[in-house]
Amino acid sequence: MPMSFTESRPSLPETLLAELPLQLAPEQRAALEAAYATPTRAYHNIGHVAEVLRHYLDVAAGPGWRQPREVALAVLYHDAIYEAGRRDNEARSAVLAREHIARWLPEAGIDADRVAELIDLTARHGAIVRDQVDEETRLFLDGDMAILGAEPAVFDAYDRGIASEYRGHVPGPLFRLNRRRFLKGLLKRERIFLSDYYHARYDAAARNNLRRAITTKR
Repeated sequence: MPMSFTESRPSLPETLLAELPLQLAPEQRAALEAAYATPTRAYHNIGHVAEVLRHYLDVAAGPGWRQPREVALAVLYHDAIYEAGRRDNEARSAVLAREHIARWLPEAGIDADRVAELIDLTARHGAIVRDQVDEETRLFLDGDMAILGAEPAVFDAYDRGIASEYRGHVPGPLFRLNRRRFLKGLLKRERIFLSDYYHARYDAAARNNLRRAITTKR
């Protein structure tokens, strides 16, 4: 479940970091966690990253990753810069990932282009067709969207979190209209999840959650 923001800065769980195929320098970890703490976020916070990391590790134990370090870094940085309503959050997050890789992982052989590519693609959730991307990309993108198939109470908390983040940036009626349009678009898709792995696990639950959410956004 996404972590709520408290006075003390939330941090990435040590148990998750220990399972990743790369080690973050203390300074890199601190800079990353600081990025996710600004501005205060109801959903796109370090708790969301932790949840996507759990999905990342599930895939690592199942289908596996072709470029596990690059995907792990994309998970860690994909929402590092987030301001509700801006269209360049993903691009700016990708730039930050490149900067951190160059600063703290210069000799690690990381494919920074691949990390940036994955992060940039998260801007197109709901618009990417399965055949447009490779299987590793499908799994990465689906992990970010797995919240759609969460337990109803967890999904509802996510939906409220998104609304909270946009409050003050977009008028309420306009937000509800656009949000409902986005959710209806997802529901109309033949596949909500691009990969077979996530489709089998979460499609039915996601459709139930989306139907419920759509009926409440009048």
